[in-house]
Amino acid sequence: MFEQVIGQHDIQERLLQLKSEERLPHALMLCGPQGSGKMALAIGFAKVLLAGRGDAMLEKLEHPDLHFTYPTIKLPSMGADHKPVSDDFAAQWHEMVMGGYYFTMTDWLEQMGGENQQAIITAGESDALLRKLSLKSSQGGYKVSIIWLPERMNIDCANKILKLLEEPPSQTIFIMVCEEPEKLLETIRSRVQRIDVKRIDTDSICQALKEKRGLSDDMAQRIGRMANGSWRQAIELLTTDTENELFLDLFQALMRLAYQRKIKDLKQWSEQLASMGRERQKRFLAYFLHLIRENFMYNFQQGDLCYMSQREEEFARNFARFINEANILPITELIDRAIRDIGQNANAKIVFFDMALQMIVLLIQK
Repeated sequence: MFEQVIGQHDIQERLLQLKSEERLPHALMLCGPQGSGKMALAIGFAKVLLAGRGDAMLEKLEHPDLHFTYPTIKLPSMGADHKPVSDDFAAQWHEMVMGGYYFTMTDWLEQMGGENQQAIITAGESDALLRKLSLKSSQGGYKVSIIWLPERMNIDCANKILKLLEEPPSQTIFIMVCEEPEKLLETIRSRVQRIDVKRIDTDSICQALKEKRGLSDDMAQRIGRMANGSWRQAIELLTTDTENELFLDLFQALMRLAYQRKIKDLKQWSEQLASMGRERQKRFLAYFLHLIRENFMYNFQQGDLCYMSQREEEFARNFARFINEANILPITELIDRAIRDIGQNANAKIVFFDMALQMIVLLIQK
């Protein structure tokens, strides 16, 4: 049932134990970083709970007692009063999930055709879910509701889901798959049993790379370390045309232009970032934080503490010395602030130009 899960054997055993000892709560929340396998664990456990009743449908994730809830966007073709719900994108969701359980919001936005939008779970979704779960189980067992990224529920939806959790329909198990639990209502967090899913251990990633992708020991070890506990990141590292290539170009350009104090070029740089969708902007800033940390650690000449690609490491050889004890914290705070501002829909041109100008000062601190 957990065949797509990489590592995480302790979580698998814990879930199975909850069922075998009949201590299964009506609501679970799997929390952890992207790429750690939360959705793979959720679907695997759903298969365990629904096993024996419609197994053929279960393998195709078409079981009538398995319900998925996920963030959606509003398409131009939708009416002004229409509140998008998961059923509007059921075909796209099924196609993506059947392609593998390790996916990201970026993948989902591309699947829906809304790369530049911010997906949310609307109040209409909670109404639709209530109607589904109010029906009796079609196969005579559990009904399982998997909610992907519940932190993206708007307040109306969150309040309605709270009522569902307070008075759950008969034989219904909720499994939430969450990356930012602090954004959920405290009342929701208090009504679920939280299970923290840690990053995947490197040995499990290496073993999977060798078994599933046919990599040599050396290549599997290098990618396994760089993946930083994310199977999704490991797969992306196997391809050359990843988004990180673009992000590295943008990172290098910012540092060079800031060092040379080319204000006009920095303004153009900020406009390029501002032209991207907000989800991509946030991914770039997360990547920026990662590279700042890696360049700082590079100065200590401890290879086992650095997780960079060959190209990133080549840039670090000359650049790392500019990231030091005097500026590592101010730079980190600057980027954290930019992530917050972008998340709050601040003007992206202003956010990125301000960030670029401040890097001029921060890079010269010794």
